[in-house]
Amino acid sequence: MRRINVTEFVSVDGVMEAPHEWTGEYFGEDVGQFKQEELFASDAILLGRVTYEGFAAAWPSRTDDDGFADRINSLPKFVVTATLDELEWNNSKAIKGNIAGKVRKLKEEPGQDVLVYGSAQLVNSLIPMDLIDEFQIMVFPVVLGSGKRLFGNGIDKVGLKLVKTTSFESGVVVLTYQRAGNE
Repeated sequence: MRRINVTEFVSVDGVMEAPHEWTGEYFGEDVGQFKQEELFASDAILLGRVTYEGFAAAWPSRTDDDGFADRINSLPKFVVTATLDELEWNNSKAIKGNIAGKVRKLKEEPGQDVLVYGSAQLVNSLIPMDLIDEFQIMVFPVVLGSGKRLFGNGIDKVGLKLVKTTSFESGVVVLTYQRAGNE
C-alpha cells in the first residue's frame, strides 16, 4: 500500500505562503539533495488547485543536471479541484468529488509514495479523513509575521509522533511526523 506524504516549507511562525519569496537563501546543496531524494522516493504527486497552478506555470520549462525537473514533470499528478476542467501540465488528472474515496483508492494502488507539496487547503481536508501518513515539515529560520498558515482554524486536535529530525547547515530543520498510533 502506498503512503501519502505531505512535504511543506514553513517559516518558524508557521507561514507557508509563497515560499519562493523567502526560502532561497536557505536552500543549499544539502537541502536540494534532501528534496531530490524525497521526490525520487515517490511515483505520484497529489496537489490542490492553487499549488497545481503555480507548479504548472513554473516546472514544464525548467531543466537541471540532477534530473529533478525531468522527474517532477514526468510523474503522474493528481489535482483535487472543483473548478479546473482542463489540466495542461503533462500527466495531470483532475480529482473531483468523493475526494476521500479517490485518495484511498490511490493509496491502495501499487507503487511508491504519493507526495503532496504545499496545497494547504487539500492537506487540511485530508487530515480529518486520516489519509496522511507522514508530514515532513521543513522549518526555515525566518519569521514572516503574516501570511497563510499551513494548519487552518477549525481542525480538530490531531496527535502526531515525531519520527525523525534532519537539520541542515543553513538552519533549516525537517521535522518528520506520523499520526500518533500510526506505525
